[in-house]
This record gives sequence, C-alpha cells and structure tokens, in this order.
Amino acid sequence: MTRLVDESLFTDTPEGVALLGSRCVDCSAYTFPRQGVCPRCTGSTMEDVPLSRTGTLWSWTVQGFRPKAPYSGTERYEPYGVGYVELPGQLIVEARLTETDPERLAIGMPMKLQLVPFCDDPDGVPAYTFAFVAGDSDV
Repeated sequence: MTRLVDESLFTDTPEGVALLGSRCVDCSAYTFPRQGVCPRCTGSTMEDVPLSRTGTLWSWTVQGFRPKAPYSGTERYEPYGVGYVELPGQLIVEARLTETDPERLAIGMPMKLQLVPFCDDPDGVPAYTFAFVAGDSDV
C-alpha cells in the first residue's frame, strides 16, 4: 500500500486515488481540502466528495528559486511547476505540476492527477503527495 503524506486529502475510487473534497448540501459549493462550513453560504451541511481526477490547466508558473527555511531542506533544489487546475463542475485546485519546462505548459491543456514521491521517512520509505501531469498520461 502506498504511504500518503496526509491520508485525509485522498479517497479511493474505481478509477484510482482521487482528492477528497467537500460539497455544501445547501448551495453546492465545493472545497478542497474538506471543510466543515461552507465558505460561500456559511452553511454547515457539508458532505465528502471525491474530486475529478482530470481537469484543465487554468494558470501556472515554474518555481525557479529555493524556498526560504524551514521549507528549503538540505537536499539539492530543482525547479518545479505549480499551477491551478480547474476540475470540471467543481473547483480550481492549486497543485504541484510534474512538468517544469515552460515550453511544455499551456493554459487550457488537459491535466490528470498523479501521486508523486514527496519525502522519505527515517526508514527510507517514501511518502507520496499529489501533483498533476500534463496530457492523458496514466496515473
């Protein structure tokens, strides 16, 4: 079984792992991560929902410099893509992108959820987080 950085962010679906969000029963607003109160109507009737595993790139950038401590770590730094991915009929999620080449990213391109290594625990077992990969690649 894959170890996840935060189990509460994910759910299993027949198509594979998906992000777990919430939806307001009163006004149908979606949130990610899950929330107990709706940010749109302040209603408190929220239900857990799996979010779409596919979407389109709404906006993006490439993080080209090392973040400040405590996030910088001691490992070698490599630039990484960050974007907003619009999940159809739900919401826009901020996420890491697997692509780092600006020439290969374009607003409106199809994106698909993918689990990616984040860090290793003290025993060397990797923990995974989510990112979006460009195109129709397999997850």
